[in-house]
Amino acid sequence: MASTSAYHSASRSTRDHFIEPPSLLSRIIMALPSGLSVQIQRLWDRNFQSAYTVSTRQSRISRPLRRWYWPRSLLNLPHLLVAVWFLTLLWGERWVFQSSIEACDWRKWERWLIDPHSYPGRPWPLDTFTILHTDNYLKRSYISLQKKLHPDTIFFLGDLFDGGREWKTAKGNTKDADWANGLRPSGEQAFVETWGKRYGEDFWLHEYGRFGNIFLKYWNLGGDKPGPGQPARRIIASLPGNHDLGFGDQIKIPIRNRFEVYFGEGNRVDVIANHTFVSVDSVSLSAGESEHDTTEITKPVEKFLSEVQVTKRKAVARELDRQAGHERTLQYKHKVEEPDAVDYKKLRTLDPGPNGADFPTILLTHVPLYRSPGTPCGPQREHWPPTTPPKGQTSPVNPDERNAISISKGYQYQNVLSEADSVRVISAIGNVGSVFSGDDHDYCEIVHPENKNHAREITVKSMNWAMGIRKPGFVMLSMWNPVGPDGRPLHSSPSGHGSAATTTESHLCLLPDQLGILIRYVYLIVISLLALTIRAILTPMFKLTPFSAHRVPSEDMSLLPTTAKDSKRREAQDRDGDHDPYRSSNSSTSSTASTTLAPRTVTRTRSFVSRPHPSSTKQTAMAIQMEEPNSMTTTSHTAAAKAQHMTKLASERLGNQIQF
Repeated sequence: MASTSAYHSASRSTRDHFIEPPSLLSRIIMALPSGLSVQIQRLWDRNFQSAYTVSTRQSRISRPLRRWYWPRSLLNLPHLLVAVWFLTLLWGERWVFQSSIEACDWRKWERWLIDPHSYPGRPWPLDTFTILHTDNYLKRSYISLQKKLHPDTIFFLGDLFDGGREWKTAKGNTKDADWANGLRPSGEQAFVETWGKRYGEDFWLHEYGRFGNIFLKYWNLGGDKPGPGQPARRIIASLPGNHDLGFGDQIKIPIRNRFEVYFGEGNRVDVIANHTFVSVDSVSLSAGESEHDTTEITKPVEKFLSEVQVTKRKAVARELDRQAGHERTLQYKHKVEEPDAVDYKKLRTLDPGPNGADFPTILLTHVPLYRSPGTPCGPQREHWPPTTPPKGQTSPVNPDERNAISISKGYQYQNVLSEADSVRVISAIGNVGSVFSGDDHDYCEIVHPENKNHAREITVKSMNWAMGIRKPGFVMLSMWNPVGPDGRPLHSSPSGHGSAATTTESHLCLLPDQLGILIRYVYLIVISLLALTIRAILTPMFKLTPFSAHRVPSEDMSLLPTTAKDSKRREAQDRDGDHDPYRSSNSSTSSTASTTLAPRTVTRTRSFVSRPHPSSTKQTAMAIQMEEPNSMTTTSHTAAAKAQHMTKLASERLGNQIQF
């Protein structure tokens, strides 16, 4: 009977009976296992109570907030390092790309593009990091290029993949010829078998997707409208390199067919801005000098060169008709003829004939044309700048082996075309005034002799920062060639290159020094660690103010009071209402204890009562006395009833105070 009356006495609460029920969060916490629930509640007490607890004791919240927002707390070393790191990363990952592209704005200089094959011996983490970082570098550069410069046409000059020639096709024989066994460098020989098993058609398609995610995905980022007078914007990536197909007599036909299926034919003619661009598959052309049978390799490029002048004239005539608003088509009379009576030599054609209009011609080739050994590339060659002239000499050193493209060849590469192939290409195309080539990775600019029509050749830099150069880049080309209806120039304008007949202007645009950016990151990491270490050493020596504005709880290691002194002190804190919101109470059932610890700690009290122990009974009686002084009892049944009552009260407090 005493236990029953004690239960009813405990159930009479002085709190508002219309208070909101416990929140969903409080119910979830109460349902968790004991240990996990206690840890979550402690974490809440330490870090979030001041921000989310709805309490009338505003002074307990405003005091730590004032400490947090005090200028002295904000202006400390960790915050300074965070700010420096934030600005450094923003500069190295965003601003430097935008500023590099902005420096190449057309108006500032006009006067009117890595895979596992790249580093086969590099370990997995470093190899993956190189690929990912290279992709990010190309993507950021290309996005800035599209937004700031918005070119009408982009040409890629080969080597779209680094190991494309090694990735076998789904069908066809892609193995090395018997005569080619043993020609590979020793560094590659150990990986040939692995490449054949791991890298096939699926991997090639994956790499094709990488290319598209960088260069095709963001093509229209700056808009899809072309410049004045241009029919459309174009991206042309059909010119193959030796890393895409191989070189010369070691090209595999199935690999070349796959490349052309996805990127287009390597030999082609394009008319852009009243200029004719002729792309020549020079890596296949070079197979003609082999002692082996390479007819199947060279047949497409040989046929193209034999017909290229006719193809040029047709393309120019078609462009002139487009500008005049006409459609150039062949129309035949409807009549029946005997096959033997037809004169096939007089068939109608779109070719206007040798006297047809011709635009200035620009040759695109992956492999540079031949030049004499030591021909200097000029001051913009980064890796090997010009040799300093002897004292008293004002002209550049010539020959300059250091500054020149080496005239050499090796397995699956040749630095320049042969002299015979170079002359034949120029004469077969005709009217070639400019040449743009790739392959070398660095910039080179020369003027060829008379047997190559005095053509000015620029070897374009690679856009990839992992190609042995610190500052990658690309070449911008501006063209101006107004013509009449017959295709003849209306006038010419000086271009700054010393010739009034020049219709093009080029500009080398440099991209950020990625290696320099990474080196700066390393320096900043070292400085940050040193600063924090020195500060940590000096703090106890000179009694400096700690970084954190919050007090670290020193007495929050145990869930329940461990001594009678602890119990009395916490009982006094609860009566005085001066509980620190940043210290979790260790009292298991106090009505003014931490709002989040109450439900779970009450449960623990109930478990103590079910198996009476002298210390646990005393602890329970003490807790019940703090809640209901007039109904204290030491019987286990009464203690359990009051513990149930305190569970209800704690749940109400938790639901009232922890709500988002």
